Amino acid sequence: MAGGGFVKLPDGSVVVALSLPSPPGDGAVPPGGRVRVLVHAANRARALTRVRNLGLRAVYLRGNSEPPSPDEISAALYHPEGLVWRTMPEVETESWHPIASLLRRGRAA
Repeated sequence: MAGGGFVKLPDGSVVVALSLPSPPGDGAVPPGGRVRVLVHAANRARALTRVRNLGLRAVYLRGNSEPPSPDEISAALYHPEGLVWRTMPEVETESWHPIASLLRRGRAA
């Protein structure tokens, strides 16, 4: 199950942060590693639907144990797709990546 949380923004939209296991065969993340996925959407249900539509069917948000930080909120808001990821624990020099790059790597193996 994913750890994560959300923040409701003043305009009514939300940023949802999920900590997920990395896809199998992903060379960018060590085996057994985790990725942090950020989703900007109109509400929590739509954010989870966006992630599930990418093939991550077993993603649920239970509680608000790991809400996104202000830096993570900015990353999700300013990315054109509003759906980004990076490895956990965070490396200060690593930038956020579009979700498509994570899914491509997972399928290439």
